[in-house]
Amino acid sequence: MEVRSEGIQVRCDKLQSSVIPRTRLRVWFIRVCSSIVVWTCLVQLMTVSELWHSHLISGITNGIYHIAQVQLPIQGDNGVAQSPPVVLPPRNYTSNGFLRVSCNGGLNQMRAAICDMVTVARFLNLTLVVPELDKTSFWADPSNFEDIFDVKHFIDSLRDEVRIVKRVPKKFSSKHGFSTLEMPPVSWSNEKYYLEQILPLFEKHKVLHFNKTDTRLANNGLPLDLQKLRCRVNYQALKFTPQIENLGHKLIQMLHEKGSFVALHLRYEMDMLAFSGCTCGCTDKEAEELKQLRYAFPWWREKEIVSDERRSQGLCPLTPEEAALVLRALGFGRETQIYIAAGEIYGGERRLAQLRASFPQIVSFHWCTPRISLTIGIRADGSTKFRLRRVYKYRRWPE
Repeated sequence: MEVRSEGIQVRCDKLQSSVIPRTRLRVWFIRVCSSIVVWTCLVQLMTVSELWHSHLISGITNGIYHIAQVQLPIQGDNGVAQSPPVVLPPRNYTSNGFLRVSCNGGLNQMRAAICDMVTVARFLNLTLVVPELDKTSFWADPSNFEDIFDVKHFIDSLRDEVRIVKRVPKKFSSKHGFSTLEMPPVSWSNEKYYLEQILPLFEKHKVLHFNKTDTRLANNGLPLDLQKLRCRVNYQALKFTPQIENLGHKLIQMLHEKGSFVALHLRYEMDMLAFSGCTCGCTDKEAEELKQLRYAFPWWREKEIVSDERRSQGLCPLTPEEAALVLRALGFGRETQIYIAAGEIYGGERRLAQLRASFPQIVSFHWCTPRISLTIGIRADGSTKFRLRRVYKYRRWPE
């Protein structure tokens, strides 16, 4: 019994002594392989460190910046803390197609049209392409949307209502078998027209192009939520570029240095008088010139207009002489500083004589001579440029 037990004991010891070295060898082998893999990964990461390091640092920096923007209040012009703009989450919907719009008319008309087209795109669940501005009007202004308005703010501020893109994706171009339907919507149409007449067109054409946008949506009788969206676009989404806003602040500061002022938009430019047919106070030669201009624009429907009839209907703007009488009746004195917020007054100083006699402190940043109008513009780099309409000759802006 003792001999057997000793034999068994001896065998067990031999078995344990042979297993331990094998286990240690396996552990060391795993360690060596792991070290090789780790060092290989480190070498690869060091090789591409220039690529990922900058993105990592910039990502962290941007994250800290946005956190700081959220936590720190924004100081307004008057020194009062203002809440930072809130970017709402995008509205989740299936788009029925893309809507391109070419706005026509002056800046005010195009601004109103943009409000209408955003509302139409929201109502029909469309994707709106950043609007195109009119370059063929009387003013021949070559500015694009991004030259006047803050595009990023426009897109971000409306993302909870409608999806807006800068251009139509290439996959919807004619090269891929898609055609764009170009048409002007019917003027003063309500939401029923767009729902029943326009929306079905997107089943065949994924892209529609409205080549006319002035007064294409009714002013009254629309649902309240659509009217609210119109106002939101006009007063919140359509924000001027920082360069234009800075120039505007400078002009206002210059005016405030001399006291309070009144901004007066006479609506007495050449194109306005030609379009409306209002020639009260004009000479026969000027009336004929306005008529010729009216015929020069084929999309102005009315050609033969009787000025006296139009005026008796209350459809003519106040003349500069009448504006002077109204301002005096409202109690403004001769010392009042009046800023002419308009283009070149048709008739020049002859038509402004009575207004200037009543209010000598007239200020205008459109320094004019007959047939010449100077316009102040802003380049993309923030510098100021001067542009003359219809005359290729520059004049300096008086200090």
